[in-house]
Amino acid sequence: MAESSRHQRGLLDTSVVIDLEQLDPSKLPIEVAVSAVTMAQLAAGPHAASDPDERGRRQDRLQRAEAVFDPLPFDGEAARAYGRVYAAVVGAGRKARGARAVDLLIAATACAEDLPLYTRNGADFTGLDDLVEVVVV
Repeated sequence: MAESSRHQRGLLDTSVVIDLEQLDPSKLPIEVAVSAVTMAQLAAGPHAASDPDERGRRQDRLQRAEAVFDPLPFDGEAARAYGRVYAAVVGAGRKARGARAVDLLIAATACAEDLPLYTRNGADFTGLDDLVEVVVV
């Protein structure tokens, strides 16, 4: 992707942050952002791992992300956008609760900030085409 065709700015889903070191930077926006919700997922990661080596990798990932990113808050505008995101997902015949809810909070942040959402799991955001540009990397 040529520099001129890359988005100037974009929001990275947690899946992208996890795989960040393995991704081609030219496939990402020039300026990257993350949501506070992604940082919360990363903070929970070490506690969800039973293997000590995996727990250490997740702790390292969290610390690197904390050092690099100043997360976008899930604020009042994002909360309002979540209503639109929720309605779009339900309207597409999909469940908007349970494990998917966290992904949708990230999508709502992208919607509120008018940013494209970069993800490794495009299917997590099916039904949001009219609200958020989803870029699968």
